[in-house]
Amino acid sequence: MPALPTPSLTDIIEQLRGAGCVYAEEEAALLMGAASTTDELTDMLRRRVAGYPLEPIVGWADFCGLRIVVAPGVFVPRRRTEFLVAQATAILREQPRNGRPAVVLDLCCGSGAVGAALAASMGALDVHAADIDPEAVRCAAANLAPWDGHAYAGDLFAALPRALRGRIHVMAANAPYVPAGEIAFMPPEARVHEPDAALNGGTDGLDLHRRVAAGAKDWLAPGGSLLLESSERQAPHSARILERHGFAAAVSHSEELDGTVVTGRLPLP
Repeated sequence: MPALPTPSLTDIIEQLRGAGCVYAEEEAALLMGAASTTDELTDMLRRRVAGYPLEPIVGWADFCGLRIVVAPGVFVPRRRTEFLVAQATAILREQPRNGRPAVVLDLCCGSGAVGAALAASMGALDVHAADIDPEAVRCAAANLAPWDGHAYAGDLFAALPRALRGRIHVMAANAPYVPAGEIAFMPPEARVHEPDAALNGGTDGLDLHRRVAAGAKDWLAPGGSLLLESSERQAPHSARILERHGFAAAVSHSEELDGTVVTGRLPLP
């Protein structure tokens, strides 16, 4: 039986456009670059046209200029989360080094994209990541490996080794903040192909923000910072949650990235 011909770039672009892919040319180039055989390319194209997210098909996502490994079913890092990285980086640059690397935690880490981007930006960091999804933790371990980072599986702070207690300088959390009733209105790439635990923030979207704020003080160093990705609508509520737990809270927003971050700082003794 003769081998099937390799689809041309034009054919791939036309099929992607027909499926409603806005960036068909860029996606076609990525699919062709990722496939090692004609059969693999045909299967990748079939899945993408059927609505499967591009990043797990090619095996990586572009985030802060890094290729972040993502597996099927793992939360794909969004561009707006680059603002969370920028805010955390600014805080880390303010801190005195004292000859020791700052301790950073990427909580609810998914693929570990935030932790990897911070390590790539800052150089010497003692970087850790935790998530409830074991497959996400496997991706995070791979993405943090170049910086000797550590990834743990478990429910929030229960995942962490006790040696980190009271030592974390910056904790960045892209915890789920979508209200449960709004998940049905999300794009199918998210609501169909990403786990509910990576999206669902409870009735008002703030259940995880409450849990993180309540537990963070035991793990942060004096003067440490907790950064929560949020939405513009929810950010004032997230800020009040942090204030109730002893943090001085501030809200920042990036129009360019459409990202919102609520930052809470603990007082120094």
